[in-house]
Amino acid sequence: MTDFLLLAFVFLIAGVISVPIATRFGLGSVLGYLIAGILISPILAVFNVDVISIQHFAEFGVVMMLFLVGLELEPKLLWSMRARLLGLGGGQVGLTTLAVMGIAMLFGLQWSVALAVGLVLALSSTAIVLQTLNEKGLMKSDGGQSSFSVLLFQDIAVIPMLALVPLLALPELADVAAHGADAAHGTDAAHGDGHDDHGEAMSLVAGLNGWQTALVNLAAIAAVIGIGSFLTRPIFRFIASANLRELFTATALMMVVGIALLMSLVGLSPALGTFLAGVVLANSEYRHELESDIDPFKGLLLGLFFMTVGAGINFGLLGENLLLILGLTLGLIAIKAAVLLILGFVFGVRGTDRWLMALGLAQAGEFGFVLLSFTVANAVIPPALADQLLLVVALSMLLTPALFIFYDRVIAPRALEDAQGAADEIEEQGQVIIAGAGRVGGIVRRILSAAGYKLTVVDYNAKHLENMRQFGARVYYGDATRPDLLHAAGLHDARILVIAIDDEDKITGLVHYVRQNYPDVHVIARAINRHHVYALWAAGCRDIIRDTYDSSLRIGRSALEAMGIAAHAADQMVQAFNAADRASMIELADAYDPAIPVMENAAYVARVREIIGPREAALHKEMMDILDSAPIADPAKG
Repeated sequence: MTDFLLLAFVFLIAGVISVPIATRFGLGSVLGYLIAGILISPILAVFNVDVISIQHFAEFGVVMMLFLVGLELEPKLLWSMRARLLGLGGGQVGLTTLAVMGIAMLFGLQWSVALAVGLVLALSSTAIVLQTLNEKGLMKSDGGQSSFSVLLFQDIAVIPMLALVPLLALPELADVAAHGADAAHGTDAAHGDGHDDHGEAMSLVAGLNGWQTALVNLAAIAAVIGIGSFLTRPIFRFIASANLRELFTATALMMVVGIALLMSLVGLSPALGTFLAGVVLANSEYRHELESDIDPFKGLLLGLFFMTVGAGINFGLLGENLLLILGLTLGLIAIKAAVLLILGFVFGVRGTDRWLMALGLAQAGEFGFVLLSFTVANAVIPPALADQLLLVVALSMLLTPALFIFYDRVIAPRALEDAQGAADEIEEQGQVIIAGAGRVGGIVRRILSAAGYKLTVVDYNAKHLENMRQFGARVYYGDATRPDLLHAAGLHDARILVIAIDDEDKITGLVHYVRQNYPDVHVIARAINRHHVYALWAAGCRDIIRDTYDSSLRIGRSALEAMGIAAHAADQMVQAFNAADRASMIELADAYDPAIPVMENAAYVARVREIIGPREAALHKEMMDILDSAPIADPAKG
């Protein structure tokens, strides 16, 4: 028990210390976990910890992650991705495998070994890429969705890869593996372990031929879909009747573990099974509860997985073959990035999104560890070569956060500059320019269009714009924060600029530019939060709309009405709150300094303390006066 607690403490304290430091320096949580694993590797070596065994356990975080990803996808949306799923994903796996295979054969490897190496290195890290895309808010971008399509195809492709690998066995390696297996079996028998027999008993496809195995696999997939469609709701409805949150959490874990177990028993990818279950449950009323219950376990296990990757690096072997391993790693990254850039161009992934996909997926993946172990066990790849490839996989994963940083700080800015000619030519200039055509800008566009005003809508999400054009909307592709595109859009003659993009820094920068260069244009800016309102006020904008503020007022009014207060009184109370809040915002805006963090701004803090008490007291009195003039609608609730 003490050993277990000590090991858990070492991993936890390493993550708790390293990740916040890495995040503060803009390195991201994934690199923080990898660094933490590297730092604790000497401690784990002293205690003779089997890092690989811990890694196999932590890989369940990937299974949970794909379940949560499936919950975000409806079957219709998944079907709409089929072109990129097969085109981008299939093209990436096929072309990368062939490219790596060809280079490996040039280095003198047999074709079967070279093919196996190509299959191993064609896969990318689902865990690192999805985690990083979600952290950076890029998952919904065109590049993020394209990356997800490739990753999903790769996870599916693991299944035929596992079926193909045994067919590539080398006779000379098979003899060595057989002798080793016999020796190991004799040792196990001497100790009464019986592990091999047990392993065979835990497979539902052992001894079956190809078509029988295929039928069992199809039956397992049908069972997952059937359980998700018909049994999940009554099960969770029954569990919910107990009113015990921990029981609901246990049931959610039971379902994910059970599906993963079923997939393992029939020789399929557990990640694929849980992903299918997530897709089936995407429209379930229990979706959000499942997501909130599973997410903490997913996060901890993924963090543990990344730390085991860092801790599993064989620095002795790396030191002996440093130039070779480093060259192979950089070569792999270059090959995969080149393949993805070409495919991105073919399938219409534009500008920075194509670079995001190419750099984000340029590493090898966690399934590479699984396949390498499988190839050695099946006498396909020599153990010495497999040890070197393990380092290539681990090192490429270790470099992935650096590639994302390189994208953020170098590629994205330059690609935006180079993409100036790629923006659509704006043929008609409207009275109103709307920057951003997402959920906010889209509604504004519909309102103003219905009122008969000429609009110029600019957005940088090509896929989103293509969908809008199918419904007859007049929208243009381009970066609305670029001065040349704003000029082309007719900002010098426009009456209003509506800034509806969802990037806080870009919104503030655009307000600065327009107020300085086009002071006669009325700017309506979307504010991400309260402090962003102050920043926009300091930049000169006086028409600022806070995200979710108006909907929050409506929710508050509905809550008052649900408490039995008459509708007109509830409306007066909410309007009183709104007036008080707006007044305090104006008073505090003068004390706000964008160059000083809010909690370090002494003048701002002092001003808040000065006005908060009297304001709240006055608001309370005003609300009580409203209640006195409009009694509770339902006396039983008073």
